[in-house]
Amino acid sequence: MARFQQTLASQSSFEKYGRKSKRELFLEQMNRVVPWAELLALVEPHYPRAGNGRQPVGLAIMLRTYFLQQWFGLSDPGMEEAFYESAVLRRFAGVDLGTAAAPDETTILRFRHLLEQHDLCGEMLMTVNLYLESKGIRISTGTIVDATIIHAPSSTKNSSGKRDPEMHQTKKGNQWYFGAKAHIGVDSKETVVHSVATSAASVADKHMLPDLLHGDERKVWGDGGYQGQSEAIRAVAPKAQDMTCRRTKYKNYVDEEAKRKNTTKARVRAKVEHPFRILKRVFGFTKVRYRGIWKNHQWLCAAFALVNLYQHRNRLALQRA
Repeated sequence: MARFQQTLASQSSFEKYGRKSKRELFLEQMNRVVPWAELLALVEPHYPRAGNGRQPVGLAIMLRTYFLQQWFGLSDPGMEEAFYESAVLRRFAGVDLGTAAAPDETTILRFRHLLEQHDLCGEMLMTVNLYLESKGIRISTGTIVDATIIHAPSSTKNSSGKRDPEMHQTKKGNQWYFGAKAHIGVDSKETVVHSVATSAASVADKHMLPDLLHGDERKVWGDGGYQGQSEAIRAVAPKAQDMTCRRTKYKNYVDEEAKRKNTTKARVRAKVEHPFRILKRVFGFTKVRYRGIWKNHQWLCAAFALVNLYQHRNRLALQRA
């Protein structure tokens, strides 16, 4: 765990009736469970070295800043502004205004581009999952697959006068949606997200199925959007049993046996909604952050790495106690 020395400018006040906010309690908890040493070692080989020119901001500060953006939905300029408004965020990131200014929006943007350039967010997900495995939270032989739509601005009132060309629209029920789609593969026992794929919203769920399997599955669960993909499943995971939902309604009858089996499968498949709930309701990721699939894919990989840690934060905290 990284420790920072602070000047008086960054110390909290000694108010008699002060108490910790929910945000501060959340950050304290996440600070205890994030594998900082492993993630810093992952990024460090690619991070700029100090030279004769402008000195780079400390890597620990930048990585913590990136995670703050994930947790609180802050843009680059919004993150810079938040540092000057919130002592809680400064303390978490190790920003000490008594010795140096907070990272500006350009520095924050360049760090994000560094992660995107070297595909480090995908490696963050693998690093976190290896860390969880070392703590006894292992990925088993069952995978649940699912996808969720992430909205993108459909307006053309922007500098280019166009919508994002990599985003597309799709119809779900009677409603049209424009944006991207986050596809995930989730362990059926521990609900750990082990695979992430990102596409335009118009791409059918079944097309991304092979990218969501790790290959050692014995069972694969999914909703009706993945039916008829037994061959695609076995091409990646030869020993896997196709447990995706089947069609139950036909022109002249309802297949009650298939309906009963689908209900049984749904009890397992429902676990895939937990990571999506954390992503959208806890972290507030309901709209794409950037233009283009690749940038948003990197952001999602890092987000689901943090989702995995958040899901198991209590177990991890007990092990560290």
